Amino acid sequence: MKDSNSLGPDTGRAQPPSPAGRHSPRPEDGRPTRGPLDRQSVLRSAVELADAQGLAALTIRSLARALGVKPMSIYHHVANKEAILDGIVDAVFGEIHVPSTHVPWREAITARLGSAREVLLSHPWAVPLMESRSSPGPATLRQHEATLAVLRGAGFPLPAAAHAYALLDAYLYGSVLQASALPFDDADSAAEVAGSMMTAFSAGQYPHLVEIATQHVLQPGYSFGDEFGFGLELILDGLERLL
Repeated sequence: MKDSNSLGPDTGRAQPPSPAGRHSPRPEDGRPTRGPLDRQSVLRSAVELADAQGLAALTIRSLARALGVKPMSIYHHVANKEAILDGIVDAVFGEIHVPSTHVPWREAITARLGSAREVLLSHPWAVPLMESRSSPGPATLRQHEATLAVLRGAGFPLPAAAHAYALLDAYLYGSVLQASALPFDDADSAAEVAGSMMTAFSAGQYPHLVEIATQHVLQPGYSFGDEFGFGLELILDGLERLL
């Protein structure tokens, strides 16, 4: 991802914009670009590319191809690859519900984490990247400030608020990574995977695994996503005791 060949500017000269303010057609297929190029459109395309092909596929050249422009055109709107990574992290934070101090703190935190989990599952590349950036954007800072405001406004002392924030983020990110790695997507595929796993051993070998599979996972209405809410309630109960 840090290969200089993939991140450096193109040696060719960027094509000038057309009189209508739009960039030239794609050289490879003749189709027009999406419209006037700006920072927002560059970052939006970068998010789409990472969603479709993974973060490793996101380079200046691949982004330029997706936008139908020369690589040099990208640098008119973002300074470098690092600025793109900062920008797409902030874009993901911008999709997450901002918690409010006008509702009870547990309700605010539950809404924020539920929204964050949904957003991060739709951008599976984001979790490893979110804590690695050192130049947070406005949406990122707004999320942090609002969450801390909820905790402090609820009466958490400063050290307890810091502990709570770290714990909630760890649970959120761990849950998303776990859910993203599972070999099934829904109840039907979970039952199929559990059933195939059980064929590899007899009930007498692993009785507790068979028990949880047959009496929990294979039961109607099972959803692994429900585990997130269960665990969050336990964490909130524990945090409430700090008050």
